[in-house]
Amino acid sequence: MFTFIAVLFVVLLLLSTPIAIILLAVTGGALHFFSHIPLQALPQQLFSGMDNFILLAIPFFILAGNIMAAGSISKHLVETMRLVVGRIPGGMAVAAILACLFFAAISGSSPATVIAIGSIMIPALIKHGYGENFSTGLITSAGSLGILVPPSIPMILYALVMNVSVGKMFLAGIMPGILIGGILVFYSLVMAQKHHWKSTESYTWKEAFQVIKTSSWGIAMPVIVLGGIYAGLFTPTEAAAVSVVYALLVEFFIYKDMNLEKLNRVLKESVILSSALLFIISCAMAFIWLLTREQLPVAAADFLTTHIHNKYLFLLLINIFLLLVGAVMDIVSAIVVISPILLVALEKFEIDLIHYGIIMIVNVEFGFLTFPFGLNLFVAMGITGKSLTQIGKAVLPFLILMLLGLFILTYIPVISTFLPDLLMS
Repeated sequence: MFTFIAVLFVVLLLLSTPIAIILLAVTGGALHFFSHIPLQALPQQLFSGMDNFILLAIPFFILAGNIMAAGSISKHLVETMRLVVGRIPGGMAVAAILACLFFAAISGSSPATVIAIGSIMIPALIKHGYGENFSTGLITSAGSLGILVPPSIPMILYALVMNVSVGKMFLAGIMPGILIGGILVFYSLVMAQKHHWKSTESYTWKEAFQVIKTSSWGIAMPVIVLGGIYAGLFTPTEAAAVSVVYALLVEFFIYKDMNLEKLNRVLKESVILSSALLFIISCAMAFIWLLTREQLPVAAADFLTTHIHNKYLFLLLINIFLLLVGAVMDIVSAIVVISPILLVALEKFEIDLIHYGIIMIVNVEFGFLTFPFGLNLFVAMGITGKSLTQIGKAVLPFLILMLLGLFILTYIPVISTFLPDLLMS
């Protein structure tokens, strides 16, 4: 059965078959040819996989992110970051990174972050003398922090398939997000000194007060959502619903940059994306049920622990494997297919599942940036009008910097586990 599953999966993947169909075909084929379980069990498992309250958070967070990307919250966030750090040499680049971090903490989506911040900051950076390649690569890369900074849809998926706390995963992403963001900030300041990128930002006290007053509505959103979760006021799913209501109220009645026509378009886009994502999850949960029933994770763990005896070597090989997978497989597929297979091995090597979750998120984050299938690359193409090859070259220096961040996070687990252990132990 294992050979059949592996061969069919790879063949269908090479034929560019949608991942949901691959998972469905592999599960159904294995049940039909190698099991006495009737095929009626498959639709039952599809339904069972969706019967989880936490999954309601996904369409809500998608809708909230799309509302804010279509509105003007991102514009006001950018203006605030420029006010805070815009006066220092390289301050525009630092402001762009901070804006990506804040918007990521609101939307939880990498492509949405690149669209919302990139459409404003890439032209602004170029206008202020920053290099085109630097500006494009910076925003495209910093936008990928959208899945590492909470709230994050991939973190919800990981928590679901690995049976860990969503709240702990959200907390675990804060310090890694700051670490990688800090590396990008340091590089930007070094490049600013090298190329003599000066600041031209200047605000009067009155202008500064007005910027802070206007943008405070957007900045308050992650405080309300994450603060409500950790204070025990509502669950992550309820927090997602709150984020939608809050985004609508702010965009309609405060900023007044949303109308019924825009909302109708946002709703359609959100429904399509949510439906596709939830169908993939349903098929993946059926596939995980099959793997668990046939004890494939146990077999994989036995194989790995027989040939690898060092925990740190295991982490290195897993990183290499995930980097390769992230280049050809979308993040949802990587999380829901690979994580359960490695679960038993992770437990045998005594690797904290929260720590491993951050390692996986950062690894598959590279999938948004790797040539030629990275989604953020295509988003940046649409914003800048550059070719895919040009975008790929612009992103390359930032990929190297993010690899440094991945290495640090892999071998210093306390960066990921400190806040969850401190606040939710």
